[in-house]
Amino acid sequence: MPQNVLVTGASSGIGRATAELFHAKGWNVVATMRNPSAETELTGRERLLVTRLDVTDHASITSAVAEAEEHFGPVDVLVNNAGFAVLGPLESVPVQAIERQFATNVTGLLAVTKAVLPRFRTRRSGVVVNVSSLAGKVAFPLGSLYVASKHAVEGVSESLSFELRAIGARMKIIEPGGVESDFGHRSSEVNHDEELTEYGPLLEKVVAGLKAGTGAEGAPASGVARAVFDAATDGTDRLRYVVGEDAEQAIAHRAGADDAEYLAQVNAQFGL
Repeated sequence: MPQNVLVTGASSGIGRATAELFHAKGWNVVATMRNPSAETELTGRERLLVTRLDVTDHASITSAVAEAEEHFGPVDVLVNNAGFAVLGPLESVPVQAIERQFATNVTGLLAVTKAVLPRFRTRRSGVVVNVSSLAGKVAFPLGSLYVASKHAVEGVSESLSFELRAIGARMKIIEPGGVESDFGHRSSEVNHDEELTEYGPLLEKVVAGLKAGTGAEGAPASGVARAVFDAATDGTDRLRYVVGEDAEQAIAHRAGADDAEYLAQVNAQFGL
């Protein structure tokens, strides 16, 4: 029988590509998003349920998981993909944006995971795939909040891997670098108080560098989706999957460099 996957943040980018790939592979797919009424292409396909799930709305999480089980049965694979980036000098970022960053990227991920664990435990099977980032292993200027949230995803996932193993399930972490999607525009916000002129030159250089890294030169979202599918189905206890040459190089360099070498490399990368 087809297995069942639930994907958060499936309206675009990695989430959408992941939902489409699992569907093409014969899976039952629950493609969740904050505004499903705006979705037209996925709606109505056989073996594909489009439904609302806002990771910051716990009632919507409960409802989406229940609807998934009603349509297809218990979730076999959860793909925690929903997320966004708050960028800019910390001094410029409103406290509400700080809270929203962690509510989405960390607390929301934990809440969705928590919602599927009872069935994982009773069935003694299941896979959680958390979409982290290169930013989960390597920091960059003006990314303190996003970097912190993705570092948290890494730590959460690694710790939870022991709990999942105890109930017969598995944890997987996907670490993409730059991705050829609209993430840099649709799923990020840049905060900058123009009166804080001291940050201006840094902001200009970093934003230019980040746009270059998430534009046409990035890995296709379909490539990240392939890594998600492979991780979910390879049947191994492997924890991390790095996606993209930029991520491979940066993570390897960080692992082999001391702090001075690493900071010098980042400064050179952004022309600082």
